[in-house]
Amino acid sequence: MIETFALLLFAHTIADFVLQPDWMAARKAGPFILLLHGLIVLICAQAALGQFTALPLIGLACAHLLIDGIKVHLLPRTLATFLGDQAAHIATLTTLATLWPDLASTGIWGGQTWWPSVATLVAGAIITTRAGGFAVGFLMQRFTDAELPPGLTDGGRVIGLLERGMIFVLVLAGQPAGIGFLIAAKSILRFETTAKDQRASEYVIIGTLASFGWAMVAAYATLALANVLPPLGILPVLP
Repeated sequence: MIETFALLLFAHTIADFVLQPDWMAARKAGPFILLLHGLIVLICAQAALGQFTALPLIGLACAHLLIDGIKVHLLPRTLATFLGDQAAHIATLTTLATLWPDLASTGIWGGQTWWPSVATLVAGAIITTRAGGFAVGFLMQRFTDAELPPGLTDGGRVIGLLERGMIFVLVLAGQPAGIGFLIAAKSILRFETTAKDQRASEYVIIGTLASFGWAMVAAYATLALANVLPPLGILPVLP
């Protein structure tokens, strides 16, 4: 079951956060775009599991379409909606893995014991960096009316991706103490801007804490899942 869940999670992160560009997410209220996204979800699940005729995966794609349809047509674009949407998708993946636990072992990749572990690391990295960017963005959108100093176009987004990626690597390398140095370095680099403007200071603090918190939770969750899969021999073991 765990291997099946890990591969389904990998497929989900690829479909939702890699193969769903901004233009698709913005137009998903349209039936054609929504169906296209559902097809991508199905293909990703089939490819990850090596199961190209399994009917449960069609059910998974339909459930994904239903969840996304409710989100785009009935719910506002908020952090709560984003988290609820992802929780519903994870619940669907868990249900499918529980009811059909052999999907991974009976697929064409069934003999590749390393594959679920590698897929877990890739999924964890995507959730930490890209999904974390959406979560932090939704949290911070209520503060976008604050007058902040101008910066590089998408500079904050890139900084967030890099810092969450570094935290992910530090946690998986068994060096979480390095996160403290990362916080200190960012504080020093932002000191001049934040010292002059309280609103900018609070904006940076909220965004930084949210970004670091998301990255640490996602990284440790990835490590926990990886530790119940066949070992790759490159990760620390959780106590």
